[in-house]
Amino acid sequence: MKKIIHFQECSSIEGTRIEALNAVLDKIKKPFKSGDSVGIKLHWGEKGNKNYLSPVYAREIVKWLQAGGMKPFVVDTTVLYSGGRREGSESLATAAEHGFTEKFLGCPVKIGDGLDGKNTTELPAGFKHFKTVQAAKIVQDADGFVIFSHFKGHLEAAYGGAIKNISMGFASRAQKQRMHADAKPKLNKDKCIQCGECADICPSGAATMDIDNFPVYDLSKCIGCAQCIAMCPEMALKIIWNTDIKVFQEKLIETAAAIWRLIQNKTVVVNALINIVAECDCLPGDHQKISEDKGFISSYHPVAADDESIALIGAEAIEKAHQNIPWQRQFEYAKEIGFY
Repeated sequence: MKKIIHFQECSSIEGTRIEALNAVLDKIKKPFKSGDSVGIKLHWGEKGNKNYLSPVYAREIVKWLQAGGMKPFVVDTTVLYSGGRREGSESLATAAEHGFTEKFLGCPVKIGDGLDGKNTTELPAGFKHFKTVQAAKIVQDADGFVIFSHFKGHLEAAYGGAIKNISMGFASRAQKQRMHADAKPKLNKDKCIQCGECADICPSGAATMDIDNFPVYDLSKCIGCAQCIAMCPEMALKIIWNTDIKVFQEKLIETAAAIWRLIQNKTVVVNALINIVAECDCLPGDHQKISEDKGFISSYHPVAADDESIALIGAEAIEKAHQNIPWQRQFEYAKEIGFY
């Protein structure tokens, strides 16, 4: 059942888009029951982004779930970088600016890892890069999920769809950092406010507060978990983005696979192949279109949904937008670790 794909074509007219979305929703066999709390995991767009999915589509999913007696909510997580979504409160403000409000949607809007980014859980992984994966606690707390993803390009993954929405989307801040690089802290004293947060959260005792009240890091004790980098309120610790691009594809898959292992029996996937642009909704601005609208896909597995999405758009559109990114490694590695 996990590889079953439902597809409904649509034009760029909003009315036909909504009809197409409802057509694929109607074909889904819901793994939820009446009374279940079901999260609609989506991306409401970075502050200044012009290409995020309109909340009108999320509202249709809300109605579909409510018609079955479920209790839906819309959810995303805090991010590692500065902008309009680093802290939960500012992320909710950005969501509201983009129309994702309880009043409009008819359901609550939540931050999956808490307003401070600390509501997380450690999941077993057992893979090459990650023995464990840290994710937003909501993956354990909700009765089910609809993974609703805007399919588009991405700077490091070449494309972003259901896999990335689960992996980077549900990952804690620290796990997001781990996917981008092995992390060791490097302090910028000009930004440091000497709050001691890094020392408080360090699991190995590598971070301590010095006599002059600036933190000191014993790198021989540092386990590279990235908690200090992720949780520094002033971003005074260097965020390291550079990593081997093929390794990044594998880490993306490992994180998604560990989370999927927990949520797979209570989750459906919907990809929106509309307003398909070159860059992620994480980036401000109005980005270049790389494909005409195709429609909506529903599936019971994120790898199947993304594979079919690329087939519909055409791999050449992805490769033209982001050259020399080995995005195929995601699908190869998913099969190697049994994630498909």
